[in-house]
Amino acid sequence: MRSFSYRTIPDGLLTNETMNLLAAVHESKGRQELNLSVKADVVDALAAVAKVQSTESSNRIEGIRTSGKRMREIVAAETHPKSRDEEEIAGYRDVLELIHEGYDSIEVTPGILLQLHRDLYRHTPSSLGGHFKIGDNEIRGITEDGTEYVRFRPTPAVSTPQTVEELCNAFACAIETETMDALLASLLFVFDFTCVHPFNDGNGRMSRLLTLLLMYKAGYYVGKYISIEKEIERTKDAYYDALAKSSEGWGENANDPGPFVRYMLGVILASYRDFESRLALASRAKASKPDRIEAYLRDHLGKVRKSEIAQALPDISETTIERTLAALLKAEKIEKIGTGRATAYVWREGR
Repeated sequence: MRSFSYRTIPDGLLTNETMNLLAAVHESKGRQELNLSVKADVVDALAAVAKVQSTESSNRIEGIRTSGKRMREIVAAETHPKSRDEEEIAGYRDVLELIHEGYDSIEVTPGILLQLHRDLYRHTPSSLGGHFKIGDNEIRGITEDGTEYVRFRPTPAVSTPQTVEELCNAFACAIETETMDALLASLLFVFDFTCVHPFNDGNGRMSRLLTLLLMYKAGYYVGKYISIEKEIERTKDAYYDALAKSSEGWGENANDPGPFVRYMLGVILASYRDFESRLALASRAKASKPDRIEAYLRDHLGKVRKSEIAQALPDISETTIERTLAALLKAEKIEKIGTGRATAYVWREGR
């Protein structure tokens, strides 16, 4: 039977790779605390972009979608949901906003988990929101020949309430007694939560929301400004592979959480580096907005889409980006590739 304890670091995490990743994240955290006091307008713009990207990516991982325009309007609460997908997107927006604004007062207890799950489904007609699963669930895989099989069996429904209580108590004890690095304990908790799979639906989205909540409570705020969910979506094959490897033997307390924790540390570190890169772009000494756009294109290897420029330089309007691209094309400094949604730009060598 599965038991939980975060008093000691599991053997699978006692590796040079894990410790080096953790040290690099700690260093990035320290630099961010200094960076947040610089370019407040840029930081605010990054936060606005990250909210949209986080909501979009976390839902898209689960096959929940809407158009980019509708996504921006829903996240900004400028419209009402018009479909079941949009209802679930609006719920994610609400929980994400609650975590962003009130993380410090949100304790990790079974009751709070139920409340967050309830709010995730508050805009839907579903009666499952705010309730632990009422039937056993399975994690399925597909072999190379297309055959589906049961890869993992989470905690049975009948045992879920007690298991979640034990999980939350173990985490609270670790944080209170400081027996383990808070970030490591948080990632282990999220992994175990995912393996318990306590709800009939919404477990993946809840796990990503809990990742942000626990990171913020531990002082790691990068997810407010760079979408961690987007980075997970970008590398989702590695995400699922790490989950699969770390869950082997989980029910018998014989699993190795290393692959999942190292994957997540890599995601967090990539997000911190993205944050620093975007701040550096926005902080070029007295550079005009067209100059910053030109510098981004010049320094970027390969093709660049207009949307990527907007994400990297969120304080610059779409009109300014379009005007600058037109001027650079006319000056033959960049080359246009593709049409429509596939349109991208490449810096011309030697210019």
